[in-house]
Amino acid sequence: MKKILSLLALLTAVACVSAAMAQPAAWSQPTKPFRIVDNIYYVGTKGLASYLIVSDGKAILLDGTLAGNAGLIEKNIRALGFRLSDVRIILNSHAHYDHAAGIAKLKQDSGAEVMAMEQDKSALEHGRQEGDTTYGGARFPAVKVDRTLHDGSVVTLGDVQMIAMLTPGHTKGCTTWRMTATDKGVPRQVVFPCSITVAGNILVGNKSYPGIVGDFRNSFDRLGAMRADIVLPAHPEFADVFMRKARRDAGDEGAFIDKDLLHRMVEKARIAFDKELAAAQK
Repeated sequence: MKKILSLLALLTAVACVSAAMAQPAAWSQPTKPFRIVDNIYYVGTKGLASYLIVSDGKAILLDGTLAGNAGLIEKNIRALGFRLSDVRIILNSHAHYDHAAGIAKLKQDSGAEVMAMEQDKSALEHGRQEGDTTYGGARFPAVKVDRTLHDGSVVTLGDVQMIAMLTPGHTKGCTTWRMTATDKGVPRQVVFPCSITVAGNILVGNKSYPGIVGDFRNSFDRLGAMRADIVLPAHPEFADVFMRKARRDAGDEGAFIDKDLLHRMVEKARIAFDKELAAAQK
C-alpha cells in the first residue's frame, strides 16, 4: 500500500510540474500594483489580472489567479497600504484554475466572503473545471461559496455596486462584472468581461455542457450590446492593460478609456468562435 501511495504522490507531482511548465511564464511573473481609476487597482501578475476595488478603506477582490500567486497578490495589496483583512469580498470571473485557484488561500488569509455565480458554484466548491475540453480540464483548491449569485445580482460594499452579468460559454457561470467608477472625479462605465474565447472547450458533442454553442452566441450578443468606457479583462493582454498604463505614465491621462474596445474584442472572439465551430462540425 505504501508503494502504491508513493507512486500516486509521484505521479501527482509530475502532473503538477508538467502543468506548471506548460503555463506562460508571465502568469506567475510579479508586477507592482498600480491604480487604474480612482478606486480600482491592478494587483495581479504580469499575465493574470486580479483587481482590487476599494470603498472607504475596505475592498472587493476580483479573481485569485493561480494558487501559487496568492502570496504575490497579498504582497501587492499590502504594498498599496491595505491590510488583508480590509478585503471583505472575493469575486470570480469564472471557475478555471488560472483565475480561481488562488481564491481558497486568499479567503483563508483575509477572512473575506466568496461570492460566485450559481452555474460556477459546483466547480469552485469541488475544485475542478466543468465541461468537456480537449485537454481534460484541470483541478484547483476547492473553496466554499458564501453567497450564490444570479444574473443581475448586485454586490455592494460601501458606495461601490458591482453588477453580475451571466455571460456563459467559456464556463457555465462565466460572469461579466460592471460598475460605475470615477476617473479623477469623472464617472466611467467599467466592465470586467468574462473570457469569451473557446480555449479548448469542445463545441460539438460536449456531453457535460450540451448548450455551450448557444451560450457562447448569446454572450457575444449580450456583451456586444454593452457600453464600456474602460475594459478590464482577466487576461490583461486582451485589453493591452500594461501598454495603457505605460501610456498613462507618459502623460496620456485617457489611456484606459476606449469606448469601442469591448465591441472589438467581442467581434474578434465571435469570428474565432465561428471558425472553430465550423472546423468541429466537419
